[in-house]
Amino acid sequence: MPSPFPNSTHLSSLLLLLLLLLTPPSSLSAPSLPSGDVDLLEFPLNLEYLEAEFFLWGAFGYGLDVIAPNLSLGGPAPIGVRKANLDPFVRDIVTQFGYQEVGHLRAIKQRVQGFPRPLLDLSAKNFATVFDNALGKALDPPFDPYAHGLNYLLASYIIPYVGLTGYVGANPNLQSSVAKRLVAGLLGVESAQDAVIRTLLYQQLDKKVHPYNITVAEFTDKISILRNKLGGAGIKDEGLVVPPELGAEGKISGNVIAGDEYSIAYARTPEEILRIVYGTGNESKPGGFFPKGADGRIARSYLGKGEY
Repeated sequence: MPSPFPNSTHLSSLLLLLLLLLTPPSSLSAPSLPSGDVDLLEFPLNLEYLEAEFFLWGAFGYGLDVIAPNLSLGGPAPIGVRKANLDPFVRDIVTQFGYQEVGHLRAIKQRVQGFPRPLLDLSAKNFATVFDNALGKALDPPFDPYAHGLNYLLASYIIPYVGLTGYVGANPNLQSSVAKRLVAGLLGVESAQDAVIRTLLYQQLDKKVHPYNITVAEFTDKISILRNKLGGAGIKDEGLVVPPELGAEGKISGNVIAGDEYSIAYARTPEEILRIVYGTGNESKPGGFFPKGADGRIARSYLGKGEY
């Protein structure tokens, strides 16, 4: 006659089922990450916030506080950002970029706690300062990224590339396969965005940007030189045209996709990225796109060390 009591195997299964039913959903999420991985995943939220707001506002005239207010976590509204004067083709691309950045924010925040959107300066005045610094002179009239599509693409040239070099730099320092998979996925899309921007600009390589009498190629070259200077770690940035010896296999000057001597993507550290996005060349001195500094443990560890 069968026993009226469950055997040990059945009992274990019942206990496991009961435990699962009583466990809060939040406790069933992915296993915790090493603290170093958490830091390296939280840091790029700064740039993902920057890109999301720039692209969403450029396309729609509003940003995360309308599209996904739960992601900004009550952080201060961006300074000076506005809808760009874009043709339908470029607006469609920028719209896609904007929604992609929303997805990136969601993906990262599924793995780490994150932080509220930091204060961002996306004003025309701030972009004008970047372009003046790149050209080594004050442009007249001041550069306005929102004036028309070409200006907006040139301004966009500044942003995703910095983020992708950060992901390349972070990947070998990650310990968990979960974090590595996430960063690889983010890197793939950021690289694609940068390639689209560079291709659209490459099509207009010799066009002079009105009213400056400066070609698209010259603008990209000067911006890349500025980022290399601010980063302080050698050549990790290249414009759309380079001396042939710096092109792919040392044989071509066209440079629609930037890469090292083996056509491998350049890597940057968080410190190099902070120097660039702050526009100060100093990871301890906020400014530029982050007037009060970036957030996350890595960025915060440098705040207060500089004089500002």
